[in-house]
Amino acid sequence: MTVQIVLVHGIRTSATMWRSQLAYLEAHGIPATAVDLPGHGSRMAEDFSLHEALHTIDAAVRSAATRGPVLLVGHSMGGLLSLAYTGGPQRPPVDALIAASCTSLPQGTGLAAYRMIARAVDRLPDRGMWLTKRILAATIPIETRSDFSAGGYALDTQDTALRALSALDLATAVARIDIPLWFVNGQYDQLRLTESLFQRLAPHAELIVVPRTTHLVTAMRPDVFNAVLRLGIATVDAAAASDPPTTRMDAREP
Repeated sequence: MTVQIVLVHGIRTSATMWRSQLAYLEAHGIPATAVDLPGHGSRMAEDFSLHEALHTIDAAVRSAATRGPVLLVGHSMGGLLSLAYTGGPQRPPVDALIAASCTSLPQGTGLAAYRMIARAVDRLPDRGMWLTKRILAATIPIETRSDFSAGGYALDTQDTALRALSALDLATAVARIDIPLWFVNGQYDQLRLTESLFQRLAPHAELIVVPRTTHLVTAMRPDVFNAVLRLGIATVDAAAASDPPTTRMDAREP
């Protein structure tokens, strides 16, 4: 059976951030689904909630799992949600996970500082869009520069989503994950703060640090990120070839 890819975007952006990856996967005949989380992209008018965000991931994963083994891929907020989902008390039908730009617990002073900065930027003229465009122009290749904004920016959802993330018990969730797992970080990503903690929680996971790259690793170095996707796909293919199908929806051991 063909590996199925489910892609989960980060905060403020939408499914369009994955356009480079979707084009690559389509060219190689790999089925992929990029979801829009509540309050983002095509669902901008909806309220954000953890329940609905996790339900969105679950619906996409379970649909994909009817067609083949699932490689779940999340970036930033999408990575945090994917970790929480995969490491939840019930085993979802996920065969491998790539968690990008998300090795920082959304709690305490770190989260408070992030929210304070986001609010300050939001109070700037044009809600800071001129600053965002300048940063993207300085760091993102022209080919992928518009991917993050193509579905619109969820500015009104940002603070609500950040506050909601603090309710996630990520330490418990990450420690539960026993499937192939990759943490992918840009060298200069500000969310590498507790990278070593995540490695201790999931000692079987592989850490990939992409040089000369910031938080937006999927767009800054799309070829490198696509190579990570190839690694994930090959790992799932190899496991599927050697192991009989198993049911992954049972309750975890306490």
